[in-house]
Amino acid sequence: MQEMTAPVLTAWESYYVIVGSSGAALTGLMFVVITLVNDSQRRRSERAVATYTTPTILHFGAALLVSAVISAPWRMLWPVGLTIGLLGAAGMAYIAIVVHRMTKIAEYKAVFEDWLFHVILPAIAYLCFLIGAIALVRSPETSLFVVAGATLLLLYIGIHNAWDTVTFLVLGPGPATSTEEPKAPAA
Repeated sequence: MQEMTAPVLTAWESYYVIVGSSGAALTGLMFVVITLVNDSQRRRSERAVATYTTPTILHFGAALLVSAVISAPWRMLWPVGLTIGLLGAAGMAYIAIVVHRMTKIAEYKAVFEDWLFHVILPAIAYLCFLIGAIALVRSPETSLFVVAGATLLLLYIGIHNAWDTVTFLVLGPGPATSTEEPKAPAA
């Protein structure tokens, strides 16, 4: 098994360098955007923003973590499977937290697209981590494709959600606060 492990994981090295680097870079960009929007005069509900931005950061982080796990110099596959399986289980638990938070926000009512990209698709990705992790030792090639697909799905979910959050913060409905005096109506 030791001889088989290195080539199986090594074959994915370039893929995970790209996905992991993207996840890390996009996480950094989210911090920059949130900081810039926070400094602007347009304000949104902190609870609503946290409910929708935190999962995005965690999905980017999960893509980065899987990339690091797959890229590590493992001698056997079972620790890789265990780590990815634990991430999948933690991700599923976090999806339950996201559902709870989404249903408790009074300032914003979630639409189908929100449920799709914050609950359904992430749950599929984290479930794929669990399935891939369980089957990793018996069928490494197939399992690694399942994990790779789930990792890429999380990256795309994060990109969608980051864009959605930024457009909501900048252009979305809701009260914007301003330090300027209101202008008098034209005569």
